Amino acid sequence: MTTRAKLTVYSALATALASLCMMPLLTTRSWLTHALLVIVVLAAVGAGLRRSPLYRWTVPVGQLLVLLTLMLLGFAGAGGVLPGPSAMRVLGQVLAAGVDDIQQYAIPAPPTAGLRLILVSAVGLIAIAVDTVAVTYRRSALAGLPLLALYSVGNGLAGEHGSWIWFAVASAGYLLLLFAEGQDRVSRWGRVFYGGARDSAESGRVSPGGRQVGVLALAAALLLPVVLPHWDAGLLRSGGSSGKGSGKGLTTSLDPLVSLEAAIVKPTDAELLTYSMDSDLAAETYLRTGSLDQFDGTNWKLGSTAVNDLPVSLPNPEGLHKSDFPRIDGDFQISDGLRASWLPMPYPATTVQLPNRSDWKLDPLTRTVLPANDKAIRGLRYQVSALNVRPSATELRLVGTAPQDIREHYTALPTDLPPEVAARAKDLTAGASNDFDRATALVKWFTGPDFTYDTTVNGGTGSNAISVFLRDRRGFCVHFASTMAAMARTLKIPARVAVGFTPGDSKGGNVYSVTGRMYHAWPELYFANYGWLRFEPTPSRGVPARYADTATAPTTAPTQQATAAPLTASAAPAPTVSTDCTPKQRQLGECGPRSKAADRTAEKSWLLSGQVLGTLAAVLGLIALLLVPMFWRAAVRRRRLGAGGRRGPGGGGPAELTDAQVLAAWDELIDSAWDLGIPPDESRTPRSTARRITERAKLDADSAAATGRLALATERVLYAPPGQLTAEPLAADVRTARRGMWATANRAGRTRALLLPASSAQLWWRISDAVREARTAVSVGVGRAAERVLAPGRRILSRSKRSTPES
Repeated sequence: MTTRAKLTVYSALATALASLCMMPLLTTRSWLTHALLVIVVLAAVGAGLRRSPLYRWTVPVGQLLVLLTLMLLGFAGAGGVLPGPSAMRVLGQVLAAGVDDIQQYAIPAPPTAGLRLILVSAVGLIAIAVDTVAVTYRRSALAGLPLLALYSVGNGLAGEHGSWIWFAVASAGYLLLLFAEGQDRVSRWGRVFYGGARDSAESGRVSPGGRQVGVLALAAALLLPVVLPHWDAGLLRSGGSSGKGSGKGLTTSLDPLVSLEAAIVKPTDAELLTYSMDSDLAAETYLRTGSLDQFDGTNWKLGSTAVNDLPVSLPNPEGLHKSDFPRIDGDFQISDGLRASWLPMPYPATTVQLPNRSDWKLDPLTRTVLPANDKAIRGLRYQVSALNVRPSATELRLVGTAPQDIREHYTALPTDLPPEVAARAKDLTAGASNDFDRATALVKWFTGPDFTYDTTVNGGTGSNAISVFLRDRRGFCVHFASTMAAMARTLKIPARVAVGFTPGDSKGGNVYSVTGRMYHAWPELYFANYGWLRFEPTPSRGVPARYADTATAPTTAPTQQATAAPLTASAAPAPTVSTDCTPKQRQLGECGPRSKAADRTAEKSWLLSGQVLGTLAAVLGLIALLLVPMFWRAAVRRRRLGAGGRRGPGGGGPAELTDAQVLAAWDELIDSAWDLGIPPDESRTPRSTARRITERAKLDADSAAATGRLALATERVLYAPPGQLTAEPLAADVRTARRGMWATANRAGRTRALLLPASSAQLWWRISDAVREARTAVSVGVGRAAERVLAPGRRILSRSKRSTPES
């Protein structure tokens, strides 16, 4: 392998190893695979461009264009061969969303498209910078600057998730890069700096002093942080107040809806937590992790920017003015399957007992208990006491209007909300005279036969996602919850979206198990005197609340008894005859309709999307472009050897070769040696060139003799009197000499000669000459055409001047 090839490989490896320090930034690692593929593609593009007769500055420019194309294909859904302006606009929107996500989330953040775009493109830019400095301009030492920038940003953002291991890995990649360049320099320095010429040339070892400097620098970098002051604030975080009990700024590392969508689309049976609850209400008690109170048209999110220290007894629930409801006590144990979550609790919790309260904070507005660090939830055991708020339907129909501040905050809607959301909500609740009947009318519509629970549709909770959901009427709990909450707000009913888990499966002895299939989202609506109450609009999921368990038409007058009829049959999946379907599976919709949805997914899974086809087309186009030199070289070889090996008439004997045929055979010998690392030297005679090739390639006797005969034939053409032609079939000599050179070349040299032959540079030269000639021809043609057009006018002007008498 040549020195430049080694530098290319080691620069790509150094970038890949340095990028590992960014692994803790997101909750998943799939983006890293994409980043590594981008590094490999950019290294291959750089290697190919450096073999072409281009200026060095064009290499990073070409790599930047390839990186942009990869980002368009990967994040803008550009399925065509050449992405257009629309793809650029989409990429800009994804990038802008990623910048917003940086401000919103802490570490580890959810793997949103914007954040993945920023990480992958950043790694790609660093890969281009390292490749340019270390390989294109041969300044490997300076390549440490972009590598250090990548490590500093990644490790600085990771904070407590960072580790000295990432620095050691990144440093190892940088030292390998320095070693590759130092090996080449020492081999060329010879005995001046290290031993004999033979030792330095063959071993290419770095001097002991160089090794000592590298080891000492690495050790100092590892030990200095131990004695230096610690910097608590991250690169993009601001320190909060440290006063006990005071509000503190908090950037949550969890986007509940993003995590929820990922868990629902790919459900697992892994146990997330277990709990014991000695109550007949356990089978219908939801475990709420939090609620999202702000809707900006793109996402539902937690609007609070300040949290308090978590007290033992939680403050009174917002809007709840009664306390004579039965209590629910539970003992909870988090398993290893739940690694990132807000604290699951029944709502509204009154007390929470935790082993380390300093690891948790409370958002008093939504009663969401958030972890102060990602280790807080792991293996946690805690106890919760909560109220079971159970108003009757009659009581909810008689409640008054919500306070003004509640209405203003929880009925706010974005300006880009599609008008059909409010129109549909108004039509559905036209016969209702109170907020409770309006809410139950929405629930009845969503759980009716018009909607289908389907996890194969695209996620999202923004205005566009709501519009698509109302049009197609297919989706999962995130769509139902966010859409009902938005529709309730259009009716001036305070609403927000809650996230958490449906009731767990009973394990016997009042112990329940919650698995990955129980992730859920539902709307919470505010009613005066009772605060926030949950509703269940998702068909075949969850358990309806007893106060909302009604299918009767709204009434315009209060009744003495709450209407309490079960949901209609259309709201639940049809029973299945399979004996393998348990009641819990039927409740979760995993029988019948779900299996059909799975079948539809399986039928569509083999289809290639436009983005995949576009990516494949781009990859195939790149491969075809890289193979052009090999195919062109093979075609030239066939033409030359065919011209130098023709037989006489009837095939009885060799025919006399023309000068052009002899020179073609000689050119093939020169190009074959060039491909194997022996560049041509036009200052040498054919005989001197043959001797040089024989010595450099260490040819055997037969190959050396064939090379000599080709040289003599060429000299006869160049120097002998005209008319002296050769009759030997020189194609056989070319093949013999070429076999001899290939036999002594190493595997890397043969591979390079086959895939990227050096002599293919002549193709670029010919293309450049053709372009130059075409430009010259066009210029001449334009000049002649202009002359023909202007000539009549000039003649007329000349005649007019001659006919005009002199004054």
